[in-house]
Amino acid sequence: MARSEAERDRPRPTDAMPVGRGLLDVLGVAAAVLDERGRIVLWSPQAGELFGYSDREALGRPAAQLLVEEDRRPQVLELFARVMSGHGPWAGVFPVRHRDGHIVRVEFRNMRLVAEGGRPFALGIASEETTLRRVERDVALSSRLVDQSPIGLAVLDTELRYVLVNAALERINGVAAQDHLGRTTGEVLPHLDAAGIEARMRTVLESGEPLLDEVTTGCTPADPHHEHAWSASFYRLEDQAGQAIGVAISVVDITDQHRAALSVARARRRLSLIADASIRIGTSLDLAATARELADVAVPEVADIAAVDLLDAVLAGSPPGDGTSDVRFRALAVKSARPGPALAAADPVGEVARYGAQRLVAQCARTGRPVLVPRVRGTDLARIARDPAGAELLRQAGVHSYLAVPLIARGEVLGALDLKRARTPVAFDADDLVLATELAARAAVCIDNARWYQQQRHAALALQRHLLPPRHTTDPPGLAIAHRYQPATTADETGGDWFDAIPLPDECTALVVGDVMGSGITAAATMGQLRTSTRTLARLGLAPDEVLTHLDETTQDLGEVTATCVLAHYDPRSRLCRLACAGHLPPVLVRAHRPPRLLALDPGAPLGVGSVPFRTTDLHLRPGDDLVLYTDGLVEVRDQDIDQRLEALTDLLAGPHRPLEDTCDLLLSALRRADTPDDVALLIARALP
Repeated sequence: MARSEAERDRPRPTDAMPVGRGLLDVLGVAAAVLDERGRIVLWSPQAGELFGYSDREALGRPAAQLLVEEDRRPQVLELFARVMSGHGPWAGVFPVRHRDGHIVRVEFRNMRLVAEGGRPFALGIASEETTLRRVERDVALSSRLVDQSPIGLAVLDTELRYVLVNAALERINGVAAQDHLGRTTGEVLPHLDAAGIEARMRTVLESGEPLLDEVTTGCTPADPHHEHAWSASFYRLEDQAGQAIGVAISVVDITDQHRAALSVARARRRLSLIADASIRIGTSLDLAATARELADVAVPEVADIAAVDLLDAVLAGSPPGDGTSDVRFRALAVKSARPGPALAAADPVGEVARYGAQRLVAQCARTGRPVLVPRVRGTDLARIARDPAGAELLRQAGVHSYLAVPLIARGEVLGALDLKRARTPVAFDADDLVLATELAARAAVCIDNARWYQQQRHAALALQRHLLPPRHTTDPPGLAIAHRYQPATTADETGGDWFDAIPLPDECTALVVGDVMGSGITAAATMGQLRTSTRTLARLGLAPDEVLTHLDETTQDLGEVTATCVLAHYDPRSRLCRLACAGHLPPVLVRAHRPPRLLALDPGAPLGVGSVPFRTTDLHLRPGDDLVLYTDGLVEVRDQDIDQRLEALTDLLAGPHRPLEDTCDLLLSALRRADTPDDVALLIARALP
């Protein structure tokens, strides 16, 4: 590997330059040369330090007399003669007399030298025995520690190439020691983050500060198909002078701890996701919104693509098929972590698709059991996608793992949650199956609640619309009429608002708007009873206050029911309009060239309260006058005072004279809010010439 310019300029221990104390300095190796007569002719400074004699005191003197006790001199002379005669070198430990008189045990290496001309000399190399033994022990201990350590150990030079690897690191990496030597980490372990590891080592080389317990993950030649984790520590190695000579690494395999930590973290994330799903799924009783909430929770935490498909028979309230025919699904929600061909392959939301028994999601819905395909192959895509074109789109998207879990609530299979992974490299496993099943179970209850609510709401709406007058009716004599009914725009149930225009004898007409307290089918049914009673009582020729009195008694007979109502009796011949109110909001009179005004009727009490008298107020209508009757759903909101809303109503009616149908549309569009939790009944009558 090429070295950078800075690395080439960096000093190395092998360069020709002064270096600090090395191993020979630690050993204190002394050298002396003797002539053929045993006299000292060369004397190193280390010899002076070891034996205590300066070169002046030593040179020219017989070594045996200077350094050896008298009783040992014959033995020394005999050994000297053997070396000088060419019988080979001599090595061993010998006691030597120090200049100050104490005995020093010295390890010797003696050998014969021949100078130019054939003259022989004896070279003696010596080191103190205690120092030598200590170094030997240190080296032996270090070597044993490196070789026998269960921790992986390595030494790299200043160019970050391996110079030493122990057996433990061989096993960890799955690479023989000789295949490490002279190579970099990236060359030996290409599947690891070699750039990051080498950056840490360079930091240690430059700063001298060790890096401890650095966690690295990846695969090695020892186990290329599974991810492992290691804790590595990096230390700078220095010579005796403190100059960097390389980096030492200790490596501990922490794969088990790492996997356990990942499992714990994964379990926590799953618990958090389930808790989050309990909050995010089922925020309303809207079926499509609940399905979207489930898909939003599943992506991207569980899957890259999620689809929520419900059985069309379940949505229609029909019993499921017998298992022999195709399965009809209606797609309620589709979610993808990012745009791509996988979205194009999904069933369009709102549409019904028919699938044979071979399709995996159909199999899931039929059996009520999950279907897991950890590794999707080409043949599997045909059973996942709706058609061959869809299978090709899934292949292009890189779908490699599939999971479908049934949506089961109260023992009934409602549909399936369809999950796919494309960009997420990990395949679905048993833990994902458990998580998806738990999410589906929680969501299925919310979806079932929304389904039942939707069915009941549709039934209540149908009942209410059936009980209300038809949209297009013949105008009564002397009046033009427009009316609207709108159910609640939120997920709350249908209310009991109603209106009516009742033909009376002598070309008279009774106009009524009422509101039954409560919601759902019960309120709609109660509304129907009160509407019928109102029509019957009004046709008896009773005054408005008398009609309300009898309605109050009827309401009390219905049990714990209350309702508000405003009733107007109009005679086109006299243009007299007689009005009575039972706890209802006041009508608005719109008269040409005058501001619209709320009629000051006696408010009365709601129907069903009892023992409260009602009073009739008389009013003469001129041609072109409008009488606006409405329920509280038109004007009541949570964040505004009712007086402000009534003022807004009269302001809208103060505009130019419009057709009645246009006025109805204007009021509803301007005053009706998207989050209104109540239904609205609106009736406008215009006096004709």
